[in-house]
Amino acid sequence: MHHSEINSEVRRLIADGTVIPAHPLALNADRTLDATHQRALTRYYIDAGAGGLAVGVHTTQFAIREVGLYKPVLELAAQTAAAWTRRPLAMVAGLVGPTQQAVAEAKVARGIGYHAGLLSLAAMKSASEDEIVAHCERIAREIPLVGFYLQPAVGGVILSADFWRRFAGIDNVIAIKIAPFNRYRTLDVLRGVAAAGALDRITLYTGNDDHILLDLTLPFDLRDKGITTRVHIRGGLLGHWSVWTASAIKQFEMCRAVRGQASLPADLLALDARVTDCNSAFFDVAHDFHGCIAGCHEILRRQGLMQGIWCLDPAEALSPGQMQEIDRVCREHADLADDAFVAAHLQKWLA
Repeated sequence: MHHSEINSEVRRLIADGTVIPAHPLALNADRTLDATHQRALTRYYIDAGAGGLAVGVHTTQFAIREVGLYKPVLELAAQTAAAWTRRPLAMVAGLVGPTQQAVAEAKVARGIGYHAGLLSLAAMKSASEDEIVAHCERIAREIPLVGFYLQPAVGGVILSADFWRRFAGIDNVIAIKIAPFNRYRTLDVLRGVAAAGALDRITLYTGNDDHILLDLTLPFDLRDKGITTRVHIRGGLLGHWSVWTASAIKQFEMCRAVRGQASLPADLLALDARVTDCNSAFFDVAHDFHGCIAGCHEILRRQGLMQGIWCLDPAEALSPGQMQEIDRVCREHADLADDAFVAAHLQKWLA
């Protein structure tokens, strides 16, 4: 599948930049799939105004593959979305593992109707950049790709600007999720895409949950041979946006409205620090992100969108003191929550 085959409205949506929450996994207490709450989550993101969904990604728990849930979870999200709305949605499937596994997952996702694959390179830690490029080229023959610079703290591989230049040279790459949680490595991606002459084809998405609003608002000036190229990150594909999504979309629209202006509102720039403070609790930064999935689950549990915070791995849970940090940010940043929106629609989503 080539990106030219994507529905034109969806292709434009991805190219313009949009809000793509990373879809969590709702489980019962026995750690089996809770289809009722899983459907409710999909409906919540759609009604909040998300432009797409990322399923089978880190927030969905990579371990779904080990328990036979990869295809069922992708199918459930796609079927629920198709039945719930007629507006275009960018459906992105997570792809992981060595080449054979990633190709197989790409074929599954394409068969279900997903538009693109978010390609994790965590399985390629021991590979050279030449080998990683060859891996990406092979998978790009199956489905349009969204590149993924995952931070090393949760399994990512450190990659050079030259790697990103070569990756951006793959014709079937349509976007890159930049999530190294590192300013220098973020610039490496931008420099690589610009050097490849691919800024018109590849849309840059932030995955830097520690820098969301500033990534979406500030311009980036890149210099090469005395020529300045101004670059913008136009969308977000974020685990942080799996919670308080209705408010996140309002923040995204605020950023988009002022992008490119000569002066930017100080209040919007300052809001980035408050969003980052919330993320520090949800993602368990104090314990190197150990509780990052459970922390998001806790917010969804409080709102009734999940029954509990269970993960497939019983060892994945809240860290000591994380609940108190979540209590703190929920209290101090209550105006950033979307509790009223969820409460008004929850029963409809659960039906």
